[in-house]
Amino acid sequence: MEKRRTVPVKLDMDSDDAALLRDTVDEFLWAANYVTRHAFDGEYVTTSKTTLNDDTYEDVRDETALHSNHVQAARNKAAEACKSVVEKWKRGKKASMPHFTSPHVVYDHRTATFHDEYVSLATVDGRIEADYMLPDDERDTPHAEYFFSDEYETTGAELHYSNDNWMLHIHCKRDVESDTPEQATTENGTVLGVDLGVNNLAVTSTGTFWTGDEFEHWRREYETRRGDLQACGTRWAHKNMQAVGRKEEDRFKMTLHRMANELIEEACDHGCSVIAFEDLMDIRDRTGASWGHKWAFNRLYEYVEYKAAEYGITVEQVDPENTSRRCSECGFTHPENRESDSFNCLKCGYENHADYNAAKNIGLRYLRRNQTGSGGGAPVGVRLNSGTLNANGEYEPPADDSARAGVHAESPRF
Repeated sequence: MEKRRTVPVKLDMDSDDAALLRDTVDEFLWAANYVTRHAFDGEYVTTSKTTLNDDTYEDVRDETALHSNHVQAARNKAAEACKSVVEKWKRGKKASMPHFTSPHVVYDHRTATFHDEYVSLATVDGRIEADYMLPDDERDTPHAEYFFSDEYETTGAELHYSNDNWMLHIHCKRDVESDTPEQATTENGTVLGVDLGVNNLAVTSTGTFWTGDEFEHWRREYETRRGDLQACGTRWAHKNMQAVGRKEEDRFKMTLHRMANELIEEACDHGCSVIAFEDLMDIRDRTGASWGHKWAFNRLYEYVEYKAAEYGITVEQVDPENTSRRCSECGFTHPENRESDSFNCLKCGYENHADYNAAKNIGLRYLRRNQTGSGGGAPVGVRLNSGTLNANGEYEPPADDSARAGVHAESPRF
């Protein structure tokens, strides 16, 4: 099997070269969006790369100054994004035509040449060279462990522009022997944040909600049944109370197993190597949950933990302090940022569902806690439903998932 890693490297860029790269980014995004629109222009969505290439290659070459490999990379982006939409439709999920906006370009060995201290990149007007900006001490860093290692092969890269920085996400891989089924060891090692609550039993940083409506309905239903039986006071009623309790537990276990499977599927779909929950200690005091909810949260965590191990996914807990009050965009923390299910940052004005904001904060807390670790699989981002947040809370499109990279969809999915 292959072990893949992505190493982010900051580039030192002068103004003239940066201008060329911005032009290249603009034309790359135009090309990807042109192919996407063509794919959706018909009775059925076209996902075949060959068909899309035949239909759009000459048009894109005529309209842009892109290298032929960049044209093909843009086509691949569009084809994979369209395929992802179709797959979601098949699973009954909502999805719309992708639109690429985040500044990025895909590079391969024809369009990028990697040297020890710099990289040569193709643009719309020749090539430019940019020096790597590396840590003073490269020991125990991903740069030394993967990019500069003789054991790993450099397969390509994605160039991203964010907050006035040019970041090259370099893809590395090596073949490893394994007697176990293929596991979810991902290139970018992202983390999926999970917030638990009463109204919504679980909410992920990718924007998926598992509401507590069904759980609460059956909890009240079984509570009423037990109350009625207890009022009878007979031996028959006592035996039936025990039977009702067993049915209740079985129903909730089945529901929680399904949720656990779906959470792991969410992590696998988004290439996550870690699922981060809030610490379950004192969760009743924080959320106003009942004993039944506390039992459900613990069970759900246990189910996810042992099921995730099969896929090579780690399950962790983080300190939950202020995750519901902290803004995942700017970091400002204040009790009045949250009101019921709504989050509205008093400082930067960021608005979203409060549980979704908390899920992102949980993922960010795990990410920051592990930034200083030397483990090769240390996550480099918190997974959203499209793209990631880095340790500074800045949005970056996914470097390893061509079906979603560059499509920034912030709104949570219910």
